[in-house]
Amino acid sequence: MNLTVKFFARYREALGVDSLKVAGDFATVDDVRALLAQRDGAEVLSEQNLMCARNEDLCQLDEPVVDGDEVAFFPTVTGG
Repeated sequence: MNLTVKFFARYREALGVDSLKVAGDFATVDDVRALLAQRDGAEVLSEQNLMCARNEDLCQLDEPVVDGDEVAFFPTVTGG
């Protein structure tokens, strides 16, 4: 399975890239996150409160993925 993974805000800064192409046997968005969190500099993807999207729709980490999907990770937004 081939996916495009996009990163936003401080995740993009920590990883040093806007997006990556990844290949693997993924069932869910969390499978993608877990694989990427093992890379150097990607520990931020292990945060408990990260947000994610599949094909530009917000989703939960248990969202299923299929070949060709786009997955995005971004930190929660807070304001004041």
